[in-house]
Amino acid sequence: MERHVAGGWAGAAGEPASRPESHLAVRGLVKTFGATQVLHGVTFQVARGEIVAILGPNGAGKTTTLKTIAGLLRPTAGQVWVAGRPHTHPEARRALALVPEVPAVYELLTTWEHLEFIARAFALDGWQPEAEALLRRYHLWEKRDALAATLSKGQRQKLLICGALLHQPEVFLFDEPLVGLDPAAQRDLKDALRALRDQGAAILVSTHMLETAERLCDRALVLHRGRVIAEGGLDALRAQFRLAGDASLEDIFLEATGEGLEGG
Repeated sequence: MERHVAGGWAGAAGEPASRPESHLAVRGLVKTFGATQVLHGVTFQVARGEIVAILGPNGAGKTTTLKTIAGLLRPTAGQVWVAGRPHTHPEARRALALVPEVPAVYELLTTWEHLEFIARAFALDGWQPEAEALLRRYHLWEKRDALAATLSKGQRQKLLICGALLHQPEVFLFDEPLVGLDPAAQRDLKDALRALRDQGAAILVSTHMLETAERLCDRALVLHRGRVIAEGGLDALRAQFRLAGDASLEDIFLEATGEGLEGG
């Protein structure tokens, strides 16, 4: 886990500027459902050219955080900025892509029609060669005329990933993106994420695959009961919890939360 890019807010205690430097900036995010508070002032940032893992036990608030950033849930309090704009701004929405854990698709559209729909929604020109390349890369080209209803869960996940990559957003949110993918597709996606990072994208990945997160991500933040309890690269996290220099991300996670990983 290597930190590639610095920048953004000075820290959790600092006040954000009106336009934060970080490409994804979350400040004091609170979300309640009725009488239950799920997020308690979550604050973090993701800079250009950076992959950040968001980790936490089941029910920690990871998916709620991603859905709130994406605008699928309305925050109770707090600020979210995407590409220098409030996340509800139309240009901020265009700059962001979410790949959810549950691959919901339009079952009466074909695989190709899904990508055409996205291309039309984002007014993309000359999108067909890139769409074909993505479908070939994720082994869906032979399924281009198949209805989404006939695709397996893994194939649906691949289709959503292709759709997210097609319009080349500046900020990516991935919720358990490797679940349901075969080993070859997992490798392809990890390579794609590294390439997007190198091109300057800001990427937030929620995952329970700690070994993958350790190899893939530049930093990690740990959510526990709706609060960020740890954040940083491996060395910083080891120092925070006074762990040995060879401690893994799994060691850090268990020390931070005192809990095992049980999905979700």
